[in-house]
Amino acid sequence: MRVVFMGTPAFAASILEEVAQQHEVAAVYTRPDAVRGRGGKLVPSPVKQVAAELGIPVLTPRTLRDGEVQRGLADLRPDVACVAAYGAILPPEVLAIPRFGCLNVHASLLPRWRGAAPIERAILAGDEETGVCVMRMEEGLDTGAWCICRTARVEDKDARELSEELAALGAQALLSALVHVERGADAWTEQDGRLATYASKLEKGELDLDPLDGVERTARKVRASSEAHPARCVLAGRGVTVLAGRPAEGAAGAEGLAPGAARFAAKRLLLGCADGAYEVAALKPDGKQAMDARAFAAGAKALHDGDSTWEKKHA
Repeated sequence: MRVVFMGTPAFAASILEEVAQQHEVAAVYTRPDAVRGRGGKLVPSPVKQVAAELGIPVLTPRTLRDGEVQRGLADLRPDVACVAAYGAILPPEVLAIPRFGCLNVHASLLPRWRGAAPIERAILAGDEETGVCVMRMEEGLDTGAWCICRTARVEDKDARELSEELAALGAQALLSALVHVERGADAWTEQDGRLATYASKLEKGELDLDPLDGVERTARKVRASSEAHPARCVLAGRGVTVLAGRPAEGAAGAEGLAPGAARFAAKRLLLGCADGAYEVAALKPDGKQAMDARAFAAGAKALHDGDSTWEKKHA
């Protein structure tokens, strides 16, 4: 089929690569270049980078509500629009253009976690299972009927690992859906809106670590974190981003560690939480490279002088 693909992050880029192997991708729509990471330079989205490698034309309109943009899309004569984490609303005029409609690969088991951050919200909520749904788009926010879902166990995966797994499942599901749609063999299941939950965008500082949180809440924040939304705290007087770790139940040196206390014992870096201890495996001090806990502790004198402290990052 002749496809127009709309997406922005790495999750969508992985799906684009698979779609382009089996269908004619007439054009890719993605969000405009933006400042990503350090350095202040404009960086193209992962989808734009993949499209460039594949030689697919790329368009980066700031809105799809512009009449000229809509006419340009219609001129592409798409059979279907495939959407994955595009980051912009598709107005009714756009939804009506492809003859087979617009199919969205959404990283949750709808109607669970409609909205912008389904992967992070599933981790933070402690969901045991999540997945992807291929949904027929309509004007509501992720309210359309779905035709294919694939499930995945959350376990102790972080947001990157879970996103990669769901992208692979989503690509398979989308390719199957396109076959069914083209053959007229697609079957759609309406969502029960009474069961809907909403995955709102992560707020700035939402994943900052706090000694008043329990161990499991701390672990979930770290697993849900990313460069855009880091799990930060102040440890032994230094601002750090915690990159990886685990609950430290039963670990040597963890017993009796009070909330807000930090200890390096038996080669483990431990943080006291509201109901136990959390072990830091990897972290990044402000202004320095990422390192493991032992390397950090070697340069933090306070941790070798006895118990030190950690606290929530000051706003």
